[in-house]
Amino acid sequence: MKRRSFITGVGAGLSALSLPAVALPIETASPPRPVTDRDYWLATLLRIVEPVLKAGAEGTLKTAMPVEAAAGQQESRRRVTHLEALGRTLAGLAPWLELADVPAAEQARQQRAAAQARQAITHAVAPQSPGFLNFTQGGQPVVDAAFLAHALLRAPTQLWEKLPVATQQQLVQALQSSRAIKPVYSNWLLFSGIIEAALLKFTGSGDLMRMDYAIKEHQTWYKGDGTYGDGPDFHWDYYNSYVIQPMLLDVVGTLIAAGKESKELLERLQARARRYAAVQERLIAPDGSFAAFGRSLAYRCGAFQHLAQVSLQQLLPAELPAGQVRSALTAVISRTMEPKGTFDAQGWLQIGLCGHQPGIGETYISTGSLYLCTTAFLPLGLPASAPFWTSPAQDWTARQIWSGQDVKTDHAQ
Repeated sequence: MKRRSFITGVGAGLSALSLPAVALPIETASPPRPVTDRDYWLATLLRIVEPVLKAGAEGTLKTAMPVEAAAGQQESRRRVTHLEALGRTLAGLAPWLELADVPAAEQARQQRAAAQARQAITHAVAPQSPGFLNFTQGGQPVVDAAFLAHALLRAPTQLWEKLPVATQQQLVQALQSSRAIKPVYSNWLLFSGIIEAALLKFTGSGDLMRMDYAIKEHQTWYKGDGTYGDGPDFHWDYYNSYVIQPMLLDVVGTLIAAGKESKELLERLQARARRYAAVQERLIAPDGSFAAFGRSLAYRCGAFQHLAQVSLQQLLPAELPAGQVRSALTAVISRTMEPKGTFDAQGWLQIGLCGHQPGIGETYISTGSLYLCTTAFLPLGLPASAPFWTSPAQDWTARQIWSGQDVKTDHAQ
């Protein structure tokens, strides 16, 4: 199946509506687009992660990765940004690494990336390695230990079982050491929770109280219509997708697998997740852009991790055909990852949402932070034969509406 050119399609749609053409600053150094959406997704993801995997596997992440940050923040971020890069890279890459039924054309690349990922983890948790990363100093490491833990849950065979026993032991010690950090009373509770979920899965022992506290507090913070507060207050941003719902679903799922939580709770969370997935799909504009409000916009297409995870876990609501969601996410990936300035000359990500926009980064944003964009690629963990990849491309809701097509009404739940 040939890929639709969404940039061309958008231009045609705008002309039909008699709107002025928009010049999209596409990265001229980008390779030609592959034939299928899956090929395009994989080529884009591997382009993003290659510098992190290579340096991590060589134990040189702390010396090789540039540290871009807000004025006056570079030194403080230098102490934490490398674990950010590794944890977030693996959180998005993990489902594809774990896929057993990978197409033959992807096998060599998958094996290479998995080997690099395991080598990177080995350096990150070995105290004697020059690539040993910070899991305890400051508050930030609990965040990215959590993304690393999430990666382990998403790829238990490739990122845990295939590690040397000594590395497994050091990894457990590194995750446990993050307990020294007290999480903020917000979505951060889930960082502690998912670290404990990984420890429970891989060692048989995790702090049930930390997991239960995170789950119960988020139940009290539910605001309705598929959305949780970030703490007691509602925050109008993308943190339901960056963190809250993906981690909440997987903490509870891990507890159920261990016989320590009820399936009814997960079913309730999944119903909310389906609604929020429907909302997310409607946020994607006809050209693949989305409303730029709230914190952490430099995570780019990572704003749609939730829609990607619901697709991966085959939980999409009935009103969202898989081909429609794939088309929408492809447009978002294209719109956020192709603009000129997204990558520096060595291939590392730079701060921005549409190209290089240093001013869009908060004081806690640095180079490593940006790799949360990889979580938009979670459906690569589905076989190429899955409906997500084989269903015909379809216009997503905003394209349907703004090209004059008839659509069904939307209702809060």
